[in-house]
Amino acid sequence: MSELSEIIHEGALIVDVRSVEEFDEEHYPGALNIPVDELHLRLNEFGAKDTSVVLYCASGVRSAYAAKLLKGAGFTKVINAGGLGDMPDR
Repeated sequence: MSELSEIIHEGALIVDVRSVEEFDEEHYPGALNIPVDELHLRLNEFGAKDTSVVLYCASGVRSAYAAKLLKGAGFTKVINAGGLGDMPDR
C-alpha cells in the first residue's frame, strides 16, 4: 500500500478542488468538492488544523495552489496528490 493510500485509508479528508461541473462529471469516491476559488471562504469545512487533507484537481496545478493556501492558513497535514488520475485505486 502506498503512503497516499494509507493516509486515505486512515480517514484523510479528500478534497477535489476542480469546478462543480468537473466534479459532477467524475470524482474520487468520498471526495468533497471545494473549488479552489471558493477555498478561502470554506476553510471551516476542513476541520481541525491537524486534519490530514488530500487535495487533487485535473493536473495538480490547482491542488498545488490550494495546498499553499491551506498551509498558509495553518493546516499542517496537507498533501497535493496531483490530478484525479494520480489518485490511488480504492
